[in-house]
Amino acid sequence: MIASGKLAAAIMLPLLAGCGGPGGAVGGGLATRAIAASGDATGSFAAAAPSGTMQIPFQLLKPAGDGPFPAIVMVHDCSGVGRRSSGAPGRWAAKLVPQGYVVILPDSFSPRGFPDGVCTDDKAQAASPFVRAGDARAALAWLRTQPYVDGAHIGLMGGSHGGSTTLATMFERGTGQNPGFAAAIALYPGCGVSYGSWRVTRQGGPGGPLSFAGAYKPTAPLLILIGGKDDWTPAAPCQSLAAAAQQAGDPVSIKVYPDALHSFDSNSRINYNAERNNANKQGGRGATTGGNPAAWADAEKEVAAFFGKYLKGAD
Repeated sequence: MIASGKLAAAIMLPLLAGCGGPGGAVGGGLATRAIAASGDATGSFAAAAPSGTMQIPFQLLKPAGDGPFPAIVMVHDCSGVGRRSSGAPGRWAAKLVPQGYVVILPDSFSPRGFPDGVCTDDKAQAASPFVRAGDARAALAWLRTQPYVDGAHIGLMGGSHGGSTTLATMFERGTGQNPGFAAAIALYPGCGVSYGSWRVTRQGGPGGPLSFAGAYKPTAPLLILIGGKDDWTPAAPCQSLAAAAQQAGDPVSIKVYPDALHSFDSNSRINYNAERNNANKQGGRGATTGGNPAAWADAEKEVAAFFGKYLKGAD
């Protein structure tokens, strides 16, 4: 196992070097042997694509030992996992692997032609959260073939674009079509979008008022963590989503950090970028990000408790 202090850097380097692509370890065999030796592996799994299937590269970390361990599929934000990545997936993996979780980090963007992310690309529907939901389900299926993974206790987690991917993955689709995750956490997702029976209507284009109908129906317990001052994916639609789900008796919980911005789980300075895609701002561009140490510290506790309860059976 890689020492936790070096884990985030270790997660990023293989993907930056392209080790998870066609020339890397693919599928279960080589990846499994690499894990047995070091607790760290790269590889790829097959996911659905318009032309049939495509290989989605991944980085995987596991605790020391044979397991089986609960696992988490960590879906990245709009910056991806390349040279412009926010680093958030690696930071969370560095917290979760020492807690006893296998963590897999799929790269949904590079194989679809967006190695530098989609934060400012308004023509990236080929890598939308609904497309990426297929990657999350494929990662779940791959993990279930691994002998060191407890296939009944696999969670899903992501922030921003990854948070929206989490919501796009977890809504109920009907008998026999549910993803099979045991629990999910969405950090600052976009809730002003229709997901299954949660229907959203926006009037007047980007930044226009929203109206809601129905209820979001998750296939497993879902936790949303979001900032009260988020101007990219505002908290209010997520509060409405959670309230409607709770009223319908569905397991959605939310915690709002009043003073936190988007990407509060970082040490980043407050930064406004006028080029970021933003459906919640007039003109469709411009959003603010910035770390919030207090919110980040509390989010770590919330994540540990939530996954501890649903993936480990902790009280």
